[in-house]
Amino acid sequence: MTAGGVPGLVYVDDPVHPDAVDHLRRHGPVALGYGPDATPFDAVCANVTGVLVRTGTFDATRIDAAPHLRVIARHGVGTDAIDVRTAAERGVLVLVTPEANSASVAEHTIGLLVAAARRFPQASHAVRSGRFLERDGLAGLELADSTLAVIGLGRVGRRVATIAQAMGMNVRGHDMPEAATTTPPGVTRAATLTDALRGAHALTLHVPLTEHTRGLIGPTELDLLANGAVVVNAARGGVLEEPALVERLRAGRIGGAGLDVYAVEPPPDDSLLLDLDTVVLTPHTAAHTAAALRRMSLHAAHGITAVLDDRPLDPTAAPVRPD
Repeated sequence: MTAGGVPGLVYVDDPVHPDAVDHLRRHGPVALGYGPDATPFDAVCANVTGVLVRTGTFDATRIDAAPHLRVIARHGVGTDAIDVRTAAERGVLVLVTPEANSASVAEHTIGLLVAAARRFPQASHAVRSGRFLERDGLAGLELADSTLAVIGLGRVGRRVATIAQAMGMNVRGHDMPEAATTTPPGVTRAATLTDALRGAHALTLHVPLTEHTRGLIGPTELDLLANGAVVVNAARGGVLEEPALVERLRAGRIGGAGLDVYAVEPPPDDSLLLDLDTVVLTPHTAAHTAAALRRMSLHAAHGITAVLDDRPLDPTAAPVRPD
């Protein structure tokens, strides 16, 4: 892996699984942007040919600072922290790892759905505070025979739909017009977002954050759901308008919510979400299982070496184009 006739290297911006670093080192030099011997990107950018990024931002300034950069691989699927448009203009390929974490995120989504529907936070607090027999306010939503609206029918949405059907739920699916997805077996495909949401007892979100999906679920959309419905978001925070959700949770119009992602991360101390016991909150950990973290690291690393070795990509590392 060379850069203009000099040895090129891969820069790993954030902590990743050591197996991924080992794979990269078998192919050429590697610089780590973390740990006790961290190397600043600015110190090596002149020779960087590939970047593996996990949670950090890779903007136009960093892209332009690396004249030999050929590929940026994202440990995950979201690219809102990467300037994909600038990368494309500079001939830099941006990869994501869509096969790596879909099972973990789908399981987490179902976990949030069940926890919010059955009021696990309130029930746990009741037991811990000595109110074991005070159960009147803990009657939750039975998911069997209820209707779930799954927005986004990619890898995660499809898995959620399958699990939900196994639980006896009726599933409606809807996807963005630009998404070329097929309808999973047993799912009723709604032609519009309105059709998917109207009267649904639960909603799960599985779309990326783009200019088309920002604020996708706001006051109008939430009011289409059945009274007391449950809302779950483990996709991207900006897809859901949090103030509208908070208002309806406070009024009881929405019965509960499960959130793994937020408009601002971490949520500020004055976030109204933190004061609501009807919301299950997790710290953007839907993809954080040991198996998924290792797969994401390895898939990203394999994608980088495939590009730098001029080999075809396999489906574990998928290119991303500007909107």
